[in-house]
Amino acid sequence: MTTTDVGAETEENAPRSSTGDEGTAIQKITPNLWFDGNAEDAVTRYTSLFDDAKIGTTSRYDEASANASGQPEGSVLTVEFTLEGQAFVALNGGPQFPFTPAISFIVNCPTRDEVDGLWAHLSDGGEQLMALDSYPFSDRYGWTTDEFGVSWQLIHVDGIPERNIVPSLTFVGDRCGRAEEAIGFYTSVFDDAAVGDIARYGPNQRPDAEGTVMFADFTLCGQRFAAMDSAREHGFDFNESISFVVDCTTQAEVDYFWEALTADGGEEGQCGWLEDRFGISWQIVPSALPELLQDEDAEKAARVMESMLGMKKLDIGTLEEAYAR
Repeated sequence: MTTTDVGAETEENAPRSSTGDEGTAIQKITPNLWFDGNAEDAVTRYTSLFDDAKIGTTSRYDEASANASGQPEGSVLTVEFTLEGQAFVALNGGPQFPFTPAISFIVNCPTRDEVDGLWAHLSDGGEQLMALDSYPFSDRYGWTTDEFGVSWQLIHVDGIPERNIVPSLTFVGDRCGRAEEAIGFYTSVFDDAAVGDIARYGPNQRPDAEGTVMFADFTLCGQRFAAMDSAREHGFDFNESISFVVDCTTQAEVDYFWEALTADGGEEGQCGWLEDRFGISWQIVPSALPELLQDEDAEKAARVMESMLGMKKLDIGTLEEAYAR
């Protein structure tokens, strides 16, 4: 991938706007960012740049998870944090999955100055994928990776009261042309879901096929997402570097999302991870699991971790049995 490739494509398919209700207390779907040992540094950096930001719970590798992952026992496993009302999890997982622009985060900003301020910091040490400039869809927009490799799209949107952040999916390569299909699938799986505006490529926008998605927004569980197709040559695709954690209150919910998201070509992974038919990674996680893993009784927490490491789809009853032994 080159900066020129992405820039040429995204001038046409960059977002018009992705505004919506943000800041809900409980988030059903949470982006999980896979870092190579520098999750803490990234979270500290991000929370220093955004006004509405905070760091939440930090978990650490115990003996079982350290042995399974190759990470040092006692080192940071995950850090929970929020930016502009959007919850995230940062995971130290190793070098297996470098970040790609296939999943990026759109930051809608009410002023041009906010775009410029965030750009100065987020682009420092990263790669500019689309130059900060004025475009037909916005008078201030740019797309960049940051020093950690995470991709951000910064855009000025008139009329919004405060900044908000929207995950964006870019379908490239063999997946190009499937954005609309994916939106239809996801909105059929999740509650409180709807398809918003869809802008399509015209007949003279080759190599993109007429009618495919230039930019679209949609909601899942009341949360905003965006998607687009890109037929240009890119050296990236979806991978596990960014996955989406689905919080499930019951085993029935775990079973439902597991079956729905692995259907028709999806693949089961370990420890509640899966890849759907479009290559997007999800984690289907019982709400009770973090509390069990973070119990003050280290032996109980270790038994839960060991039990989880042997599972694909997570089973709440089995995890609770391990805890109670």
